Amino acid sequence: MNIQKTIAQLRDELHQHNYNYYVLDAPTISDFEFDQLLDKLQRLEKEHPEFSDDNSPTQRVGGAVTKNFETVTHKNRMYSLSNSYSKEDLLDWEGRIKKLVDGEVHYTCELKYDGASINLTYKDGFLHSAVTRGDGEKGDDVTANVKTIKSVPLKLSGDFPKEFEIRGEIILPIDGFNKMNEERLEIGEEPYRNPRNTASGSLKLQDSAEVAKRPLECLLYSIKSDNLNADNQFESLQKARNWGFKVPNEAKLVRNIDEVLSYIAFWDKQRHYLPYEIDGVVVKVNSFTQQDELGFTAKSPRWAMAYKFKSEQVSTLLNAITYQVGRTGAITPVANLEPVELAGTIVKRASLHNADIIEKLDVRVGDSVFVEKGGEIIPKIIAVDFTKRLPNSSPTQYLTHCPECDTRLVRVEGEAQHYCPNYNGCKPQIIGRIQHFISRKAMDIDGLGAETVTLLVNAGLISNYSDLFDLTKEQVIPLERMADKSAENLINGIEASKSIPFERVLFALGIRYVGETVAKKLVKHYKNIDAIAQSSYEELKNVDEIGEKIAESVKVFFESEENQNILRRLRSFGVKLEIDESELVNQTEKLKGKTFVVSGVFENISRNELKKLIEDNGGKVASSISSKTSYVVAGSDMGPSKRTKAESLNIPIISEIDFLNKLV
Repeated sequence: MNIQKTIAQLRDELHQHNYNYYVLDAPTISDFEFDQLLDKLQRLEKEHPEFSDDNSPTQRVGGAVTKNFETVTHKNRMYSLSNSYSKEDLLDWEGRIKKLVDGEVHYTCELKYDGASINLTYKDGFLHSAVTRGDGEKGDDVTANVKTIKSVPLKLSGDFPKEFEIRGEIILPIDGFNKMNEERLEIGEEPYRNPRNTASGSLKLQDSAEVAKRPLECLLYSIKSDNLNADNQFESLQKARNWGFKVPNEAKLVRNIDEVLSYIAFWDKQRHYLPYEIDGVVVKVNSFTQQDELGFTAKSPRWAMAYKFKSEQVSTLLNAITYQVGRTGAITPVANLEPVELAGTIVKRASLHNADIIEKLDVRVGDSVFVEKGGEIIPKIIAVDFTKRLPNSSPTQYLTHCPECDTRLVRVEGEAQHYCPNYNGCKPQIIGRIQHFISRKAMDIDGLGAETVTLLVNAGLISNYSDLFDLTKEQVIPLERMADKSAENLINGIEASKSIPFERVLFALGIRYVGETVAKKLVKHYKNIDAIAQSSYEELKNVDEIGEKIAESVKVFFESEENQNILRRLRSFGVKLEIDESELVNQTEKLKGKTFVVSGVFENISRNELKKLIEDNGGKVASSISSKTSYVVAGSDMGPSKRTKAESLNIPIISEIDFLNKLV
């Protein structure tokens, strides 16, 4: 038989056996027989390297060593989910949904797997890349490591799209985790803390052969494709199963929120019998058309909600209260605790938030306190065990002066937090602002991390973020852990950041209350930094979605002589402080002052493209119809209640062609 054909047949046969064993849990041959086939394929591939294939089953044993994981921008952003903790939260969510979409709403309920999020890309039926979630915009390429996970198909079967992304969670089953810990204890090593952290850490191991030794699994739950040929979430899960992915059968299609609550109640009790850990249930609007109509907030999809099971609580001793200074000068009190295990990790510190919370809880040093992980992530004190309070205990007196620079703290009326007003002289504020400036969603400076910023400030090399652009390689080489190559990368990263778009530069400046969304609104309205700086308080308030607090904060920032000097330096270094002409090519003010609601399915352009056209031409997109709506752009399958409301308010309903003609 032809060698190339034999190799191809062996690969197909082994792919199928992998699928039978690791996905279907229904092997058709013994482990010995599988190993025999794999050995034969490895031998043939070694003898005939001209027929090598990165997606061969032999690649699952690992061997590739990755010293630095490449950072990759996600084609489709990986949003986080909004959380709910009660029936009332879910009913409120359902109420918001029904205001925004018409018709009956069905839901897909899925278990919320407790692992590490992953985004897999397939091209022509073969695994092309595997990228971690990262910050949602960018993640690390861990393809070599993920190829070693047996439940990740390297080759698909069926009617899959030519190219698509599929998202899931890398998890470590409980039995496998326990076995790993037994082996570590036998050799005198510390056991791993929990399956979730161990799974996440496995993806960043440098040697993929080590990853291959770990019993990781990949559970999939979401497909991103322009030609999926499925109308809803539940159908897409079935398609993924048919192509070869491990999609848990616990997912269920339900008709209403009562059935959602029944599903949650069942799994809250039954979760302890699962082979892997879950921390809740994810509820998704089933219809893709309705999902599309609901869209996204700045952080999460409106059509999905994570219901989190009740947090684990423990009791421990409060040894001390210390205070941290943030980049805006905000003071955060921190409880220093007697170390205690909580949800698989050792907790030593917990946030006390502000003076009001301390007073409300009446928490004092020496108290026994109850601690839980809010949203299973951040430890917080929820109550004091007053039965164990010491007789000589006295109420906590909140800090009056900054713990770093000894400046007297201020508290603005109506705000919960105290602030250190020493904006330019308080070191944690200086370091925090620069760390924010270089962060991924801001200037994204390669080669420069938070620790290096601290070193640079402490060495007196920088005192604000404009100083970064004055640094030389010779200045940074003497820093701790800084070699010739890393110093060169840092300087190159700073130089490359000069091409970052203006809206991200504005966000990077760290103006209080000016997040990513507000920065985009200001940039779209004003086009350059000078126009923003010269705008009056009243003018700022008239910008879309800019309220009094934001307007006041922007004015205070630009009135500072120190900030004006920093901006002049940034301009002299070539940092972008205005929109590029190329960005303005397709932008007009033709729709200025007009508010649009987009509803239905469109033929010529996608819903997102239509919304972008509205915003690029000065209009505003709203999610629901009101008396302020100028037009409803209607596609096919527009909901009858939306049409009725538009007609009752005498709001014009136009087609996508009518809309496009307005831009001509």
